[in-house]
Amino acid sequence: MNRKFAPLFVLLLVASLLLAACPAAAPAAAPAAEAPATAEAHAEAAPTAAPAAEEAAPTESNADADAAMAKGLDELANAYKGEYEGTIVTMTGPFTDEDAVKFNNSMMEFEEKTGIDIQYEGSKEFEASITVRVQAGDASDIVDFPQPGLLSTFASQGKVIPATDMISADWLAENYLQSWLDMATMEGPDGPKQYGVWQRFNGKSLVWYPKKMFDASGYEIPTTWEDLQALQDQIVSDGDTPWCIGIESGAATGWVATDWTEEMMLRTTSLENYDAWVAGTLKFDSPEVRTAIAGFADIWNNDAYVSGGRAAIVTTFFGDAPTGMFQDPPTCWLHKQGNFITSFFPPEAKYGEDYGVFYLPGLDPAYGSPFLVAGDIMAAMADRPEVRAVMQFFSTGEGVKGWLAAGGALGPQKDVQLDWYGSDLERDIAGIVANATSVRFDGSDLMPGAVGAGSFWKGMTDYFSGAADLDTVLKEIDASWPQ
Repeated sequence: MNRKFAPLFVLLLVASLLLAACPAAAPAAAPAAEAPATAEAHAEAAPTAAPAAEEAAPTESNADADAAMAKGLDELANAYKGEYEGTIVTMTGPFTDEDAVKFNNSMMEFEEKTGIDIQYEGSKEFEASITVRVQAGDASDIVDFPQPGLLSTFASQGKVIPATDMISADWLAENYLQSWLDMATMEGPDGPKQYGVWQRFNGKSLVWYPKKMFDASGYEIPTTWEDLQALQDQIVSDGDTPWCIGIESGAATGWVATDWTEEMMLRTTSLENYDAWVAGTLKFDSPEVRTAIAGFADIWNNDAYVSGGRAAIVTTFFGDAPTGMFQDPPTCWLHKQGNFITSFFPPEAKYGEDYGVFYLPGLDPAYGSPFLVAGDIMAAMADRPEVRAVMQFFSTGEGVKGWLAAGGALGPQKDVQLDWYGSDLERDIAGIVANATSVRFDGSDLMPGAVGAGSFWKGMTDYFSGAADLDTVLKEIDASWPQ
């Protein structure tokens, strides 16, 4: 070998050995073979992205919590988040039989969403049993009072948790007509406070009429007291009797007359006077009460205005009184009674066809359009987060929504939607109540039992039967007031 080329040869030899020792280079297509690995990596990353998508669209339960939080109902919001799952809230009240079923059914959705178990114990002897239980320190967490007068007694004794300690006062003011808040305000150990929330009610300021025959006769719904007077005079002029009235009710005979007295008190004097009368500081023997009674006595004492004449009023069972509207032709055309009275109508009678209803008009524009009611006020006897949540729930329309769909109740909350009502009748009544400028509870139910369910009933019966004159009746009722 020529020495001249020896160094070049050595270099070539070394290079070839190094190349032989190195691994073969990957083909150009090799990176494409790694694509499945990249897809697999993406697939494994996908679950991480999914929860983010779910969080962006809140579940129904979270939407409920957000809505409650926006209203300042913190414990209700926490309940919808499941924070009180497994807890129990006990209740007691007057709901039995069908009413108990409707109440329990209306609570089911809330219980499912929150995990709170609401245990309601109804009793037909509620008024007597609750007094014993409260005094013994054995009251349920929440008590359903059908008569706020009894709640007031316990509130004054410091046995009840103020509702405003559990529910935002701003929310209550936003979601209730002021009259409802006034009726829940009672004297407690530390002065007046709101001691409950109204969950449902029944309306009383209603006049029923035989719609088919009414329309055929060309009569029109009265919107003022003057219109009502003109209507009843027109019916008399046509040879018929306008009013169907009966107050017989066994041991409770006379309560229908007390309802009429309350209606006229609301239409002829101030709410302050109505409240004072209910509390016993405004006497029955006063110009205000006399004026109220005279307002309807002019109708009741006129034989031409009442089916069967004045003498039939005290002997006609209140449930039979509207029967004449369904005769052909009607023997009477107008019947003032609460919405429960439809239970006494012929079963085949249809609302909107055979009968209709309108608001009992106001008498003096100065007192607006008042509405007389009865209903249920929920009051807390215990203060735990889950109890607060349930009380806050009752302050919302959702708290009565299920019962509205089932029928037999009206909702006092402003956020109740008319399309929640399961019947056209109750939907229409709710619309009537929505136009009320004030609301007051049945006065006799707020008075001491010796008066409201005693001398008041008896006195009105005596007056309209002719057994006693009005002067005697009013003085006897005042004398019966507990000292």
